[in-house]
Amino acid sequence: MPSRRRTLLKVIILGDSGVGKTSLMNQYVNKKFSNQYKATIGADFLTKEVQFDDRLFTLQIWDTAGQERFQSLGVAFYRGADCCVLVYDVNSMKSFDNLNNWREEFLIQASPSDPENFPFVVIGNKLDVDGGNSRVVPEKKARAWCASKGDIPYFETSAKEGTNVEEAFQCIARNALKSGEEEEIYLPDTIDVGNGNQASSGGCAC
Repeated sequence: MPSRRRTLLKVIILGDSGVGKTSLMNQYVNKKFSNQYKATIGADFLTKEVQFDDRLFTLQIWDTAGQERFQSLGVAFYRGADCCVLVYDVNSMKSFDNLNNWREEFLIQASPSDPENFPFVVIGNKLDVDGGNSRVVPEKKARAWCASKGDIPYFETSAKEGTNVEEAFQCIARNALKSGEEEEIYLPDTIDVGNGNQASSGGCAC
């Protein structure tokens, strides 16, 4: 019997405190949303198994603290990342303006071997707030920023309502796969790689 192959793909989510990083992760992995805001202390991660082209991958999604005082913890968490997700709140211009700082900080701390081509994905979250009436960051402005940084894939989401969350993370997984291909883990058939609770995803339209 051939061994089943599983690749561990490490994804880092960065952005200002309160933009919805934890909510996005929980909506994607657990299909749950909570109105109770609790700031992430340091970093936390969830895993989800995804399947592309009949192959199994474990997406390890790291949710990092947005507060300045925790950023010194970053180096250990950033290293070995296969994709970085930059999140901002479409209702907060400051959170959008800080995307560049988060991107630069990641490249410095993670020291990827090919920084020019390292995969990023940008998410504009909280589309649902006030029915979209309190939005201050135009989609056109966000897409222009992404284009200027090497055509970074861009998604607008509502972690609360689940809008575009699945699509965004499928694209994130695809991009992580491109850079994480070499880190394959070979698992013999005797090891059960799934516990029956983890969901699998299909292809990516990005």
